[in-house]
Amino acid sequence: MSDIIQLLPDSVANQIAAGEVIQRPASVVKELVENAVDAGAKNVRVLIVDAGRTSIQVIDDGSGMSDTDARLAFERHATSKISCADDLFSLHTNGFRGEALASIAAVARVELKTRLATDEVGTRISLLGSKVVSQETIACPVGSNFNVADLFFNVPARRKFLKSNATEMNNILAAFERIVLVYPEVSFSLFSNGTEMMRLSAGSLHKRISDVFGKRFNEDLLPVDVDTSMAHITGFVGKPESARRKGVHEYLFVNGRYMKHPFFHKAVTTAFERLVPVGMHVPYFIYFTVPPQDIDVNIHPTKTEIKFENEQAIWQILVAAVRDAVGLFCNVNTIDFDTEGKPEIPVMNSSTHIAPPKVSFDRNYTPFGQAQTQNRVPRNWEQLFTQDFNFPQDGEKGSAETTDVSGIQDKSPAHYQYKERYIMTAVKSGLMVIDQHRADVRIRYERYLSMMEASTQGNSQQLLFPETVTFSHAEDVIMKKVHTNMVNAGFDLTDLGHGSYAINGVPAGMESVDYASILRTMIADAAEKEEASLHEIYRTMALSMARSAAIPQGRALDNTAMEGIVNALFACSNVNYTPDGKTILAILPQREIEQLLD
Repeated sequence: MSDIIQLLPDSVANQIAAGEVIQRPASVVKELVENAVDAGAKNVRVLIVDAGRTSIQVIDDGSGMSDTDARLAFERHATSKISCADDLFSLHTNGFRGEALASIAAVARVELKTRLATDEVGTRISLLGSKVVSQETIACPVGSNFNVADLFFNVPARRKFLKSNATEMNNILAAFERIVLVYPEVSFSLFSNGTEMMRLSAGSLHKRISDVFGKRFNEDLLPVDVDTSMAHITGFVGKPESARRKGVHEYLFVNGRYMKHPFFHKAVTTAFERLVPVGMHVPYFIYFTVPPQDIDVNIHPTKTEIKFENEQAIWQILVAAVRDAVGLFCNVNTIDFDTEGKPEIPVMNSSTHIAPPKVSFDRNYTPFGQAQTQNRVPRNWEQLFTQDFNFPQDGEKGSAETTDVSGIQDKSPAHYQYKERYIMTAVKSGLMVIDQHRADVRIRYERYLSMMEASTQGNSQQLLFPETVTFSHAEDVIMKKVHTNMVNAGFDLTDLGHGSYAINGVPAGMESVDYASILRTMIADAAEKEEASLHEIYRTMALSMARSAAIPQGRALDNTAMEGIVNALFACSNVNYTPDGKTILAILPQREIEQLLD
């Protein structure tokens, strides 16, 4: 039998490696920006064209490379970050594998311009599918300028499965934000199709967070700072009132590296137990500084899964640190030492005998009068059943009110509200109980959905005082995508720029609700469904609006309002369940009622 095992060419091996390291345009942005930071850059510019499909350019003013290093950098396992296996346990840089540039060059057209500060001229090198096309000496500024064009041009299957431009741009923003939040001392700028999306100047961490996610975070963040022998934990957590159900910004970093750690996420949520409703989440930005030898980052090519040696102990430290931050925010007022006009409290003397207070009461007292005795059966109790009782007739006033039940028939036109939550009405088969909130959710959902699908603008109720809502850069991308749908639903929004919108009007019937919160929830829902069909996006947005505007449980309704809800409910396509599958009504059959009273 002939030999069948063969050594793959470098170009094929690089494409295989690129499948793990370079999954989408956001991966290219992440690797190039991290390399720029590792090179000591103080200013980094990122230019994106067509969400990275056409080109991705990263320009930095870091240390740069020589002509030899520029060519060697695109070889597999070529790196300046480590030199031996022991260096894996003392990492101080983002990259260390030496696979990123080789993987990028294997699936794109790459051009690099770079120059060292000690050189008068720089180097330009061009690569196409891992092959060096040209290398020449040019004049260029100190630092590096990477231009990655036609990503996945030689892997059509991978390029075909790229998502929409809005989705890929959102992923780029997410990767970009994870880096800029670690290095507030570095200035960053991001451009998309020639439009500036983000410009971040160097400053403090608190300023960087507010620059990325909006000024509203200024008043919602609580500082966290605890230093122990195992870890130094710093950062910010949100106040309990900043909790949201969706679209919450939750970030964990260790030694300047973003990580996903469900165990530590649980620690933060544990600290907020009984402070926020179930299902709500509080934003947080937590930074761990631990000895490099106590963690292992060499688990996955994305380097977001990290193992800790003292995981349980750090979990307890994190819970205590977050609780301490929240406790300082919720502390009681300081003691008022102004004693003028206050009662004088004597000092306790341990040698003085204090007699316990005495309570005097009449053991023979009874609220039912002296002639009656509780728990005693009268001797002539049989006469109680032979007496005639005269009840007041209809129209007469008596000690108790009477109810005329002669008008109630098999199907009553009247409705009854039970505990300001359920609408009860008699039907031919028995007694029907309707959840008023869920019924209104179904009614409003179908109303909003029909307006969106028909692309007809719904009735808008203008606000006397317009409100302003500010979205993060990632949320603003989704907002621009669904702006037309919101207008059709009845929102009157004015784009103020930089992610801010003025709410001039809202759909009719949405009174006494937090409009800004509704919009954020709708954007978060739309972000989760953005790869679904347009109908799915409509359904998600309509459900978010219906939940927020529906009649809440606990609101008293008159018979006219209940009649309107019942009639509108039975005009819906589905009267039994809400759009998310919750039961709206139940019928207690007549025979069961008779059995209960038999």
